[in-house]
Amino acid sequence: MAENIREIIVDTLLMMEREKVFSHYAVRAVLEKYDYLDPKEKAFFKRITEGTIERRIELEYYLNQYSKVPVVKMKPFIRCLMLMSVYQLLFMDAVPDSAVCNEAVKLAGKRHFQNLKGYVNGVLRAIAKAKEDLILPDKEKNPVAYLSVKYSMPEWIVDMWLEEYPVSKVEKILEGLLEIHPVSLRFSTLLSENERKQLCGEIEDKGGKLTPSNYLPYVFLIEDGDDVAKLPGFTEGKFVVQDVSSALTVEMAGIAPTDFCVDVCAAPGGKTLLAAEKAKQVLSRDISEDKVQYIEENLLRIGLQNVTTQIYDGRQSDEGLYRKADVVLLDVPCSGLGILGKKRDIKYHLSPEGLESLTELQREIIRASVEYVKPGGTLMYSTCTIRKQENIDMARWIAREFDLEPVSIRDQLPEELHPLLVDEQGAFLQLLPGFSQSDGFFMAKFRRPDGNE
Repeated sequence: MAENIREIIVDTLLMMEREKVFSHYAVRAVLEKYDYLDPKEKAFFKRITEGTIERRIELEYYLNQYSKVPVVKMKPFIRCLMLMSVYQLLFMDAVPDSAVCNEAVKLAGKRHFQNLKGYVNGVLRAIAKAKEDLILPDKEKNPVAYLSVKYSMPEWIVDMWLEEYPVSKVEKILEGLLEIHPVSLRFSTLLSENERKQLCGEIEDKGGKLTPSNYLPYVFLIEDGDDVAKLPGFTEGKFVVQDVSSALTVEMAGIAPTDFCVDVCAAPGGKTLLAAEKAKQVLSRDISEDKVQYIEENLLRIGLQNVTTQIYDGRQSDEGLYRKADVVLLDVPCSGLGILGKKRDIKYHLSPEGLESLTELQREIIRASVEYVKPGGTLMYSTCTIRKQENIDMARWIAREFDLEPVSIRDQLPEELHPLLVDEQGAFLQLLPGFSQSDGFFMAKFRRPDGNE
């Protein structure tokens, strides 16, 4: 593997560290910049960059055991170089340990760290020699530290989940987050079954390996599907990238062909698009021009004509919509703990204080939006997180505070998801990595009683 690829990786890690850029944005930007690279080099870049970010806590733990200089006190370039190299040593068997060490030493010299070449070489070779015998924190004595290091999750998040679930369940969630997460394609429901089968065949002829979702017939997982824009059917709007959990939320709403739907916090627009395939009319809103433009780009490609988009702050109630909507989709801003498997560094940007401030923001949006539901209409509340305060606690608050009653979704759900219903009525569903073939996701269905009840 060419040395310059490793240098690109280190520079990308440095940029993310200095500029606080999320990895999914950084990786995409670098791959676009170096589009001329060989596909194998692109895959190498992506695997190591994302893996180093995802496993950072574990990598730092081992480095601190073998380096006299703590990771936090290393020169930024050397820190990123060492983390990247240890990731290769521990998680990439196809790369010889000697090559990892030698290329790291060369790169340190190239970037004017001649005096640290011996240090780089010594630490990496020591870890390479001991990698089969590396010791984790004691699971029995300190389960929080053990889970934090083994699964590279900040201790405060592990602690939070241990307050909600037993150790075995938390460990399975953490394992699920670290699994490979294929891209999820949601095919248009306007395609016939034969058209869908034909499109699947065309995608597989191009080398895409499709696996049908267990939960919806029109959702498929695709391996090596990073460049979905080049797949057959994308330009024609025959599919979008959307996790099955998000699509399930729209399905559970039970949208009828005559319905008017309001999608309050709609970007990037997956729920809007699926709702528009089912409803008569959809009003799709979000807070900024950029977010709404993203929705509009998808709408233009898909070709749906029954959606109105608007820039609107969901915290502000629109009296003109009071009691007008048959269905309100309310996917509020959240901590994103359910999508850590796809957006690997969210966990490093969160804080307990930041999570607390989310609660009031979510309540503001809920207060502003519940009046849009007409008598007999439906509210679907959802988040892409795994946190009691944002999920079941918030759903119970909605049931207490407003003229809305929980509605069971049990009969609409695939039977294998029934154990993940978290309330007596069967109205609230908590999807969990490791327990479901989906992102971590929460949904709750409510109905406003009509005047005849």
